[in-house]
Amino acid sequence: MSVASLPVRGLLAAALASALLGAPAQAQTRAAPLSVMRTGDAAEPTALYDGVIVTYRAGAAERRSASAGAATVQRVLRAPATAAQWSSVHRRAAPALAATRRLSTGADLVRPARGLAEAELDTLLRTLSADPSVAHVEPNRYWQLVRPAATAAARVRAGSAAAAPDDPGYEMQWHFRAPDGTVEHLPNDPEGYANHGGIDVPGAWQYGRGAGVVVAVIDTGITAHPDLDTSLAAAGYDFISHAINSGRPADGRAAGGWDTGDWSDEDRFLLDNGGCVQPWQQRGSSWHGTHVSGTVAQVTGNALGMAGVAPEARVLPIRALGHCGGTTADIVDAIVWASGGSVPGVPDNQHPAEVINMSLGGFGTCPADSAYAQAIASARQRGTTVVVAAGNEGSDAGSFTPGNCPGAINVAATGITGQRAYYSNYGASIALSAPGGGTFANDGSSGDPVRAGYVWSAVNLGDRSPGDPGYGGMSGTSMAAPHVAGVAALAISAALQAGRPVPTPDQMREILLQTSRDFPAAPLRRIGVGILDAHKAAARAAGAAAGGDEPTAVRLARAVPAAGLAAAQDAGRLFRIDVPAGARNLQIRSFGGRGQVRLLARVGRSPAADGSNAALSSSRPGTAQSVQATLPSSDSYFVRLVGGAGGYSGVSLIATYSQP
Repeated sequence: MSVASLPVRGLLAAALASALLGAPAQAQTRAAPLSVMRTGDAAEPTALYDGVIVTYRAGAAERRSASAGAATVQRVLRAPATAAQWSSVHRRAAPALAATRRLSTGADLVRPARGLAEAELDTLLRTLSADPSVAHVEPNRYWQLVRPAATAAARVRAGSAAAAPDDPGYEMQWHFRAPDGTVEHLPNDPEGYANHGGIDVPGAWQYGRGAGVVVAVIDTGITAHPDLDTSLAAAGYDFISHAINSGRPADGRAAGGWDTGDWSDEDRFLLDNGGCVQPWQQRGSSWHGTHVSGTVAQVTGNALGMAGVAPEARVLPIRALGHCGGTTADIVDAIVWASGGSVPGVPDNQHPAEVINMSLGGFGTCPADSAYAQAIASARQRGTTVVVAAGNEGSDAGSFTPGNCPGAINVAATGITGQRAYYSNYGASIALSAPGGGTFANDGSSGDPVRAGYVWSAVNLGDRSPGDPGYGGMSGTSMAAPHVAGVAALAISAALQAGRPVPTPDQMREILLQTSRDFPAAPLRRIGVGILDAHKAAARAAGAAAGGDEPTAVRLARAVPAAGLAAAQDAGRLFRIDVPAGARNLQIRSFGGRGQVRLLARVGRSPAADGSNAALSSSRPGTAQSVQATLPSSDSYFVRLVGGAGGYSGVSLIATYSQP
């Protein structure tokens, strides 16, 4: 069993939220107001939660039956030992159970009848986790909103189709163009900047444009916009279950994926008034879901506005983030529903998504039995690729969830120069990078904002409720993730157009990573194997040779040597060893035979024969070479044995690691 530790703070990885007004589709009685937990952290002095999530062990009756789960929770809370513990430690009775709600993963959302202080919440988590039927217990956190790393001051109003070339605003979208060093310069910028960060979207369109693919955007919803296909907006769903977050008059979920604003700059949203924000956190509406959706699939070739990565894909907007952000339970149900799974009390999704984009997250871990991990695993089992923004805290992404969940494609942000954006999270959990936008000259961390650095897409110009449609620039990992989701849609449509099978989530990850482009300069912090390359990813999915030679790699089994290897000078074989999560002390070594060997290794991609992009290398005299990684990534390691002067023959290669 496991119990989640209480994080000091909970922050969404990028701008989040919205509100949809209307009659709830699933009326519920409110169990309790938002519970305020005081953390004592000066930077983030309050955190919100809405009950706790109890995940049961596989095979337990409680996992199969909601009534069995509710009965177990009641039994635990009413047990004499529980009463004695609460009386001794907290000098008050254990909280009564106000309600439980079954989640799509078979877990239960348990709502106590009263709010709990931090120490009481910790006791409740540990009390429930001690039951033998329970695998994991965690707070149903209410992640607080943060905005993008920056937003362009100038917004462009959407008007009638311009007489200029198609998509006249495409001139602002450096992030779609080839990274060939062309100088990008926009009005009011003091100078131009060479583009080394684009992903060559037009080059991909010859293979597919996203036709037949649904991309679910779990975010704030979407607004009406002349440059967006909103044909699935009504088919989307609003998973926000708490009234103060949804903006509806009562608790409950509702049909439709529309965003009517996520503002919090009214007194009713203040914590002191029973709301969810401090005075310094109050903001107007972000229209974040509209911007993300536009990047994925904005209408292209209509002589209006801007372009989208996969213009023929359809976006299924799913609202899980409101005025206060979003809870774990609501987001988990949204993930399952988006991928075609069933959610209690919600009509089945008639448009299951091949790709899910989540530009959201917060501080925390993601063990395999946590709610996020279970939901993502179930989506992947249905064939859905899950893409997540890594976060804007400039910290190790391994501490931010759900990007760090098993199976998620965790995306960092780069700018126009191809460098890591200063705000982007980093670390071993990052799969690859994509354009998230810079704010300052040459992707620096300070100075005067430059328009050429932002990621541009559709927005709404309303301060609170929707106003005129328009276009705006934002920067953040929230902007990077939809580039990857859009390219995944392009890759699926390319496979379909070529008569090939739809890539599985594992195959999609390999396509995206193995066709990524090396960074223009090696980043100081690890931000994945490279920068997304739309052209090569679509080509690889269509069956064309693109990217590296990873498909030719010979697979190595743990501790089983490949023997009798030979190669001429500057030539060599490529091998692959798949390292599981939790492995330790990876060692890759060559031995025996004769000649000169150079051993090169890289995570996720094949190293070049000259070793220029190898992460690990060994080139001592002879054939005995060895490289090690004490804490290896849970990923594929590609190993190349290159012949030195005179080549080599009779050499063996072996890879070992300790099992998790």
